[in-house]
Amino acid sequence: MKTATTLNKIHYQARQNIWLGYFAIFCRIALAAGFIPSGMQKVLGERFTVLAVNHPMGNFLEAFHHTGYYYTFVGIMQVLAAILLLIPRTITVGAFIYLPIILNICILSLAVRFDGSQITSPLMLLAVLYLLCWDYHKFKNIFPFNHTVSRAQLPPKEKRTRKFPIKFFIGVFAVVVSVILHTEFFYEILPRNTISDCAKQCTSENDTPCIDFCECIHKEGKSLEKCLEEFRNK
Repeated sequence: MKTATTLNKIHYQARQNIWLGYFAIFCRIALAAGFIPSGMQKVLGERFTVLAVNHPMGNFLEAFHHTGYYYTFVGIMQVLAAILLLIPRTITVGAFIYLPIILNICILSLAVRFDGSQITSPLMLLAVLYLLCWDYHKFKNIFPFNHTVSRAQLPPKEKRTRKFPIKFFIGVFAVVVSVILHTEFFYEILPRNTISDCAKQCTSENDTPCIDFCECIHKEGKSLEKCLEEFRNK
């Protein structure tokens, strides 16, 4: 409890300072400004930089650009996090979405020594951590030193029931089956991990589009998007 009391005291004192509040607003605007342009580029399907492919960061971004809707998804999450940071009631949610994205960008930038974000990404990471500390009162019960407080909000043991939730587990089973069926039958063709595994999807040795697709991926090293386009045009 001593740790929880100390953190609560520090947080309360910080919240009393109007200038720290202004700095939180500045961080929110700056972080949103940092993610909206880059996020929209991904949403629109545009390549993020003009770096050469043989550059370490350029090589990564080129591969990232060809990941299809994953590239778009990251852009959507960046824009969403930025918008949520600008809305007072959703700041904490926006910060929690923002954190893993900027942490990944920060580590990547430092790992490949990328001049473009080697300085800005660590500062952005610190800014979003500051916002989370600013809203510490909203989620502090998840920490182990506040365990007693969080457990007080749960039902006592004597009020627990042993009734088996059959509808819930039927739903779980249905979800598992749906995911498996989606993975196996939703896609017209999959690249698989090796060319031999990929070729097993071909109906025969004369299935030229399928064979060409596997060679496009595993021998020619083209992007999945390009190989799928060629496959569908045959």
